[in-house]
This record gives sequence, structure tokens and C-alpha cells, in this order.
Amino acid sequence: MATKQNENSDHLYIERREQGDYAVRRGGSERASAVKPTQDEAIKRGRAIDPNAPIHVERVRNTSGGHPDKWRKP
Repeated sequence: MATKQNENSDHLYIERREQGDYAVRRGGSERASAVKPTQDEAIKRGRAIDPNAPIHVERVRNTSGGHPDKWRKP
């Protein structure tokens, strides 16, 4: 999972959990605001929680644009 050390509390982060589902978290938080079965549903829930918050999505595979240790914007 990507590091969350320097996250902003006004940002939302979508992270894949070990169980295979996706957590929606505020920056620096220990607990998820929501857990959804798919990345798409987690992004939609994040937008519903705070429509103005920047959302960062954890990469879950290697692509030409990045690797799993990087964040992307939805």
C-alpha cells in the first residue's frame, strides 16, 4: 500500500485493502470513512462524502503511467 505519511486531512484517498475491497480515507486517518467492493464505487462514495476534496487513488497494477506505489487522480 502507498505511504500516507504526508497526506493532507482535506484530501481523500482510495486504497485497496488486503480483503480485495477499497477503503475511502481522509488523509492521516486510521479508519476508513467507507469501504466499497470496487474502486469505482469507492471513488463515487468519496465524491459523495466531499465533492470538493481532491481524490487520490492508489495504483493497483503496473502501467506506463506508474506503479502500485504511486497515486493517481480519478
